[in-house]
Amino acid sequence: MQNIIDQFANTIRTAAERKAPLHICGGGSKEFYGNRIVGQNIDMLDVTAYSGIVAYEPTELVVTARAGTRLADLEAELREHRQMLAFEPPHFSAAATLGGCVATGLSGPRRASVGAVRDFVLGVRMLDGRGDDLRFGGQVMKNVAGYDISRLMTGSMGTLGLLLEVSLKVLPLPPTEMTLSLQMQEAEAIEKMNLWAGKPLPISATCFCNDALTLRLSGAEAAVRAAHAKLGGEEMAEGAAFWQSVREQTHTFFQPGKSLWRLSIKSTTPPLSLPGQQLIEWGGALRWLISDAEVGTETVRVAAKTAGGHATLFRSGESSVDAFHPLAPEMMNIHRRLKEKFDPMGILNPGRLYPEL
Repeated sequence: MQNIIDQFANTIRTAAERKAPLHICGGGSKEFYGNRIVGQNIDMLDVTAYSGIVAYEPTELVVTARAGTRLADLEAELREHRQMLAFEPPHFSAAATLGGCVATGLSGPRRASVGAVRDFVLGVRMLDGRGDDLRFGGQVMKNVAGYDISRLMTGSMGTLGLLLEVSLKVLPLPPTEMTLSLQMQEAEAIEKMNLWAGKPLPISATCFCNDALTLRLSGAEAAVRAAHAKLGGEEMAEGAAFWQSVREQTHTFFQPGKSLWRLSIKSTTPPLSLPGQQLIEWGGALRWLISDAEVGTETVRVAAKTAGGHATLFRSGESSVDAFHPLAPEMMNIHRRLKEKFDPMGILNPGRLYPEL
């Protein structure tokens, strides 16, 4: 596999000499996400050839795999040992890779109860914009001094380096899971989700849509049954399929061909008065918005900022609109300095995260 890394490094060095942009890609399952890469004569750097599990020790709850490894293959291996990627990464296609999962930093329905992608990243191996082979972090949870570069790579959209290998903490599969459905209005659902979040209940996922609040309970059977008795609601027979539809956006709410906004805000925010339909996850902290009417970018982003968060244009046919919420000048300065350190020639996925980068 070292010869593949050498080829990647040579490609990066050649591009740096020419100051030619490189489009880092894996399975292409999340190609829609983020901004279009800027520049002329963009070369493609496909990492799917660098795949496979490097090390996996189930008793230590740690796995290290190459960036081109398909998520489906990695999760299948984990399931054989009754373990999982606890943050439930969305795939969006069978070709989804581990590298794309970490580079986009997207988490699924369990994120509010267990943490985000970056919380499970222990270490990375990567090539920077000079083609240098670098390693950060390790394969154990420990306190470290200085910058946590391995987690910094999470969500960087390939703008700081080419991921080669990632070490992740994994968790055991819950012994029992149950999905409940309760009928109520949006304001009541938001209140209930925040109330329950402060109680010792085994709630691992929440979703509100069309006047129905859906909960997933995960844990020991006795705890799950006791929580069901306390919370009430009707048990859903196809609970696993429901959560997969939310994670993979095959749920009927996610209508193809329409712009989809992702608002990350304070969980206690009352219902947002925005035109269109909304689906709420993560105990109220994640609001998806899809609308038949034209919703102004400024309108959505002001609403998100007022609610203590930010708005991302997750899917859209509008290439003229920046996908990610604008950064404050101080934060943009930090991003610029990081980009200059890791990618001095500015060749790695330029503009994918922000036009200035």
